[in-house]
Amino acid sequence: MPDRENTGRQASVDGFAHEHIVVGILMKKYQNVSLVDLPLSTYDIIIVLPKENEKEEIIRAQVKTAQKSISFTGGVRGGADRTYKSDVKKYRQSIVTSDVVIGLHPLGSDSFELYFVPTALIDQLKQDSISLNKIQFLKNNYEILEKCKDTSFILHACREAKII
Repeated sequence: MPDRENTGRQASVDGFAHEHIVVGILMKKYQNVSLVDLPLSTYDIIIVLPKENEKEEIIRAQVKTAQKSISFTGGVRGGADRTYKSDVKKYRQSIVTSDVVIGLHPLGSDSFELYFVPTALIDQLKQDSISLNKIQFLKNNYEILEKCKDTSFILHACREAKII
């Protein structure tokens, strides 16, 4: 098997494994977390947060493997076989498609960091990716995850952290 094919397969396996790893990490903290089994969905995970005196809040999360940066795009295929037969086209994550992009940054075979990038911030940045160095404030910041739908809080916090 050619190296390119092995590399593409490994990237695919890593992507699926990383989704499961993120679900496991979040499930230990929030309990009610699940992978989404909808092949054309623009998000991978549902997180259900209990709210006092309110109905549950549902957060739609897209998981991305993050080495040096996090990509905010979807709807494209990489690897040797780039023929993509669905009607989904390339798009940038936004508040319409999900609530947060979670970048999983592997530190080793069993150690990870999570970067929570709210789509309200992505809408403000108007770019397809961002360097992890620029968003250290978002690393393992569970308050950002929990308040990812609160646009004014997110934008204020990100301005204070000099992300925008």
